Formats: sequence, C-alpha cells, structure tokens
Amino acid sequence: MGVQSNFKKDLQKEKDLAVFLDTLYHKHLKKYSTKRIQDIKQQLQGVDVLFTNKETQEVFKIDEKAQLDYIGDDLPTFAFEISYLKEDSLKKGWLFDTTKTTDFYALITAIYKDEPNAFTSCKIIFVNREKLIALLHSKNITQKTLSNYIALDSKIQGKIKIKELHSYKEGYLYLSSTNKPEKPLNLILKLDYLIEKGAAKRLI
Repeated sequence: MGVQSNFKKDLQKEKDLAVFLDTLYHKHLKKYSTKRIQDIKQQLQGVDVLFTNKETQEVFKIDEKAQLDYIGDDLPTFAFEISYLKEDSLKKGWLFDTTKTTDFYALITAIYKDEPNAFTSCKIIFVNREKLIALLHSKNITQKTLSNYIALDSKIQGKIKIKELHSYKEGYLYLSSTNKPEKPLNLILKLDYLIEKGAAKRLI
C-alpha cells in the first residue's frame, strides 16, 4: 500500500472517529454545546472542537489527540510532542508551541472498534493545558531542558529517563530517531499521574 493510500486511510479514520466522539460529547456533556471546527487556520492553532457552556456561554477550545496507531490497546501513557524534523529543520512540537490557542486537550485512548470504520468505545481524558504547563514548569520541564537531553547524541533511539520525572510513576522522554523520518521527540506522561495532580480529568 502506497503512502498516498495510507494517508487517505488515516484521514478517513480520523473523520469516522470525529463522528463517534461527537455522539459521546452529546451524551456525556449535557451542560455544553459543541461545534466541530473545519477552518484549517484554527485547526493549525490547535482547535478541533469548541465547547460552549450553555449557562455561562463561556467557550473552550479543544484539541483532540487520538491514539489511532494503537486501536485495541489501552495504554497507561500519552505522548506529548516536544520537537520534530521537517525538511532537515528542527521544529517545535505542539506541547510548548505558544502559537497554539488550545484550552484543553481531549486525549482519546483505549479505542476499540468491531468493524473497520465502526468505533465502539474509547476513553476520553481532558487535560487542562494551562495546568499541565504549570505542572511541568514546577518540575523544571521546558522545551530547553528536554531538548538538552538529546543535544549531544541525536542518534538515541527509544526511551530516555530524565531526572525531572520518576520514569515508572510519572513519565520519560522518547526519541524515534531511526524508525520515523521526522525523528519526533515526545514527552511520555502517565495519565494517572496527570489526573492525580489535577491537570487532567476523565470524561468516560
């Protein structure tokens, strides 16, 4: 299967999941109305859905992050993008990107389906972006401190333990230097840790 057909397949998967998520939001978030964003500019700013509180009319910008590469798996962690390569230039990942206007990340995990395009269940964990960044900064975790771990050897592949986090209970870095052309550097965080620290809350 070619790259183009894989891309189309992934896009269709995302569209099918979005339809499924909208039904879950409607069912579980009675106090909010939702609007899915089609505008590319807003999407690039980290906004997939708008949640509006029906009583206060307060609007929240939601960036959906789904573990579509792990359908059928219930992972205890989530990958937050720190940096990646594009045309041999190092780009900042979405976590510390100040151009993003995201209020909450909707982390979609434990995705299951019984047919190719029929999703049956998933977990949705909302992460308050402001609280997450504050939590990381309190532990001296920034774009710079994390990038320093790979500055000396960009050929590292896999898990990198960092002194700022307990690798088993809290998280670690992961560099995909040999298996992905973008060589993404991700901060892998334990979902239970984020919930325990008040930066995240599970919806379903």
